[in-house]
Parts: sequence; C-alpha cells; structure tokens
Amino acid sequence: MKHLLHLLRSLVLPGLIILLPTIVFSQALAQWRGADHRGIYQEASALAAWPESGPKLLWSNDTVGDGYGSPVILDGKLYICGAIDSTACLFVFTTDGKLLKKAPYGKEWMINYVGCRNTPTITREAIYLSTGLGDLVCLDRETFAEKWHVEGKTGFHNVLPLYGHSESPAVDGNLVFFTPGGKDTNVVALDRFTGKIVWVCKGDGERPGYNSPLIIHLPARSILITFSAYSLMGIDAYDGKLLWAHPQVNLPVEKHAPGNGDTHSNTVWYEDGTIFYIAGDGNGAVRLALSADGTSIKQVWRNPVIDNYMGGFIKQGDLIYTGADIKKAIYSLDAVTGQVTDTLKCGIGAMISDGKMLYYYNQRGEMNLVRPGASGIKMISRFKVTQGTKEHFSHPVIDHGVLYLRHGKALMAWDI
Repeated sequence: MKHLLHLLRSLVLPGLIILLPTIVFSQALAQWRGADHRGIYQEASALAAWPESGPKLLWSNDTVGDGYGSPVILDGKLYICGAIDSTACLFVFTTDGKLLKKAPYGKEWMINYVGCRNTPTITREAIYLSTGLGDLVCLDRETFAEKWHVEGKTGFHNVLPLYGHSESPAVDGNLVFFTPGGKDTNVVALDRFTGKIVWVCKGDGERPGYNSPLIIHLPARSILITFSAYSLMGIDAYDGKLLWAHPQVNLPVEKHAPGNGDTHSNTVWYEDGTIFYIAGDGNGAVRLALSADGTSIKQVWRNPVIDNYMGGFIKQGDLIYTGADIKKAIYSLDAVTGQVTDTLKCGIGAMISDGKMLYYYNQRGEMNLVRPGASGIKMISRFKVTQGTKEHFSHPVIDHGVLYLRHGKALMAWDI
C-alpha cells in the first residue's frame, strides 16, 4: 500500500493527477465539527434571533447512553455514541427522532466522566469509532456488522491520558489515522478496509492530547496535524515521517504529568499556508506559517491569554472567535496580529457557527446566539437546556435548519 501511494504521488503531470485504479479516494462524509473540523454549518435562512423561551423543540430522546460526543448527520440519518453500562453503542436515528439501530462496538471508559467521548467518522461504506480505552473499530455502514476491531492495549500498546482517549479518527484515501500514544505506536495509519497498520510515527513517545487530527493537502505532500501531550506534530500522511513539532512551553518539563498541561482538544485550523491553533492547557492561541512543501513551520504570533481547552474556535475573515476558560468569556482575536479585539462575558463553552452567527453552548447549560463582527461581539438570544444530566461539554451541530445537542443521555433537536 505504501509503495502504491508513493507511486501515485509521483504520477503528476502539469494540471493532471493520474489515478491508479487500485487506489480508492474517499474522504469522510460526516465527522466531528463538520468539514475540516471547523464547526461551521452553513445555514442561509437560520433565525436571526430566538423567542425568549428558545426556538421550537422538535423532538428529544433520553436513551442515548452516557457520553459527551456530538452527533453527525448524513443522508437523513443521525449517528451518535453512548455508553450503556460499560458498553459503547452506536445509536442511529432518523432526523425526526425515530431510533433505527443500536449497535454495540466495545467496552467503554468507566473511570471518570463516564461514557463515550468520540464522534463517529463516516465514509460511503464504513463507520469508524473509537472508545475511551483507545480501541479503534470499523462497522459496515449498511449492516452495522463489525469489519475489524483493534484493541488499544493489545493492538497498539497504547498509553491513555488521565480522562480517557477522546479522539475521533481521521480518514483520507485508503487510510484511517489514530493516536494511540506511547513509545511503540504513538501515531498510526491503518488500512481502513482491513485494520492493518500501514505506518507508525513514534513522535516524542508521549500519551495523546485528546485531539482529533486534521489532514491537509499540499502539492508536495499530505500532512496529518495532531497533538500529543506536549507537542503539536506535523506528520507525512503517507509514510509517517515526523516533519516538524511545536512544543507546548507553558510548563517546565519537570512538571509534566497526566492531567497537567496536556489537554489540547481543539483541532487546528489550516488556511492558505497558515495553521492556527488554540491549546488552553498549552501555548494558548498561536499562528504558525507552514512552508510551501510542508516540512517546516515558523511561529508568527502567540497569545498565551487564550486558554480554551476543548470548546473549539471559529475564524471569520480576519477575526478568530473562541471561549476562554479562566475569564469565562468569548474573545475575538485579530488573526493577523493575535491581539484581542473584544470580549463578551458568557461562561466557558463550546462554539459553532451557521456561517454568520455564533452558537455558544456554555457549561451552565445555556445556549447562546451571538453576533460576531468587526464592531464587536453582541449577545442576541439565550435559552436554558433543561433536559439531560451531568456536564454540559458537548459541541452542538446544525443540519438543514435544525440545531442538535447532546447533554448526557439526552439528545435534542430545535428548529432554528
């Protein structure tokens, strides 16, 4: 497989890539935070404001099991993971709330913050799932039968972070990418049809950083970008070579320990030769310039004040919008300089966008509709999420005019 991929990369004519018939190119059709993990769900006719009690609740279901992962929607079906007792299950609904299938796929994390912490990654023919124990599983998309299953402990010799493995796997071409952590198989690429390991990148041998990777495509190569506990890594997606790393320098090495400075849950944002990342337990908000061939990086700016651990961030034009945990507020940053341009007190939360407005689900259980812009950040509407229990950690999702949210065992859908 690796030799075929290298051969394919070499068969480039001006303006033309010759595709070998044995290579199947299939990107994820549904994944965590949507296209490129950006959290932008384009909705041209979304409501500009909500009624005082919130938008209309279309349906809810309180049987999706324990968990924090978001749903994904594809071809009129909604997929979400939840733990029933200690078993991880995939639930499949129609978009009007009818349960179609419950498929168990492995043992789930039961130590702290019990439940599933991943979002399914779906291609045309398969569903890729992970567990808090670091297992990686592939189910058939039509039958939900298990196609293959690699256990984290025995198959990867993985090293788990303090709060369990929390990665949603990435898919590109014939490969699925995963970060087991540890010295043996720090980051791996597997044949997504068989589950066999194609390459291993040992990185720095660290445990994972709770991060879901991004694959970017350059003329020279494709690069997987993800976090380990104390480093952002750029890895050649087809041979596993570590191209560069950006250490997190907020803590001295002697203070490195599980749960201390190692939570980097926000997928990076790539745009026109630039990588933006926000690591609330690391360097803060950072802009990196990526070389044209992808083999090196240079830091452009760093703003250590921005401490968003896991709420995601949105870039619109030359402004970046994100939550900050210590200040419990939404910040806007100038993407060119990294300087703060405005703040809005709104709690700690998770942020998505409909292409215009920001949706900010804070850990007090409030769903906030926020208007961004060069003139400042303005609160427009807010309602309280009353169903479900435990922490308000999940990221909202928008699809065809419906806002979906998971709170513990409860799944809700509102007309927006």
